[in-house]
Amino acid sequence: MGTNRENGSLYTRIDGKVATVEFGHPAGNSFVAELLNRLTNELHTLSENQNISVIVLKSEGNRVFCGGASFNELTAITNIEEGKLFFSGFAHVINAMRTCKKPIIGRVQGKTVGGGVGLAAACDYVFASVNASIRLSEISIGIAPLVIGPVVERKIGKAAIAELSFSPTEWKNAYWANEKGLFSKVFDTLEEMDKELDFSVSQLSGYNPEALQEWKKTLWEGTSHWDKLLLERAAITGKLVLSEFTKKALAKFEK
Repeated sequence: MGTNRENGSLYTRIDGKVATVEFGHPAGNSFVAELLNRLTNELHTLSENQNISVIVLKSEGNRVFCGGASFNELTAITNIEEGKLFFSGFAHVINAMRTCKKPIIGRVQGKTVGGGVGLAAACDYVFASVNASIRLSEISIGIAPLVIGPVVERKIGKAAIAELSFSPTEWKNAYWANEKGLFSKVFDTLEEMDKELDFSVSQLSGYNPEALQEWKKTLWEGTSHWDKLLLERAAITGKLVLSEFTKKALAKFEK
């Protein structure tokens, strides 16, 4: 059953050497600022936990994986500082995933939009359901996927992120995402996915944690400047979200 808390929910379960972090929000598992901050802090804590070797990141329910940025919080932004602060939340989560000492395995069970695509891209390995279509809808509302751009591009390349972002109303299916490198494996059913996920994570958690840490660090080489870059991108997005175009585009979605 999904959460009905307006600030969302975040639960961590530790089983052996595996920590499973589950986030949820009643509005399609979208992210409000508080939930982004809580996820960032939890990842920093787990990174330093000597008793675990692997982290699984998942969302509540069996439908949408992540709806991206909270629509209500986007419409509530009234100045550049508020805008920068909100989009910095995504920057901090991506950087926390990037610098986390443990490999992060993503479980993507359904549709994923905007910031959710960034979240999947920041995972080190992703199990996905055949229903896990993706979309970068930012351009259609007058902003751009600036904050998540580097992490998505790192996985799928510039040509694929251009294709994805310049068709902001088009869903790309899970096999497209798999072919481009965003998803590692795609499964026909959630049961198959979870069975394989549990087996793989159990196996991975039994390997040398130092080797896992050193290898992850190597895979993320060349991204240390993201600490600054993603916050700069958040400031630009914060400015764009105040544009007349964006205000009109968001107004169309309001009830």
